[in-house]
Amino acid sequence: MTLLDAPHGTPLRIVDLAGGESVRRRLMAMGFHKDDVVELDGKAIFRGPLLVRNCTSDTTIALGRGVAQKVLVEPVHEPS
Repeated sequence: MTLLDAPHGTPLRIVDLAGGESVRRRLMAMGFHKDDVVELDGKAIFRGPLLVRNCTSDTTIALGRGVAQKVLVEPVHEPS
């Protein structure tokens, strides 16, 4: 699933950064790398940006919806 479709407040692992080279380079410069654990902090109403917290580097960044669609994530399953 994409970061745009992800549930709020759930730990997610970044599986891939889709899109062109410039988008991937920009996301990596902002601290989003493959296998990082992120969490969706909030969504703005009326198609605004998403607030994403990177749990690995402990940073919070606002991402536009177009860029958030290019971040592929999966839920983190903690071992029982």
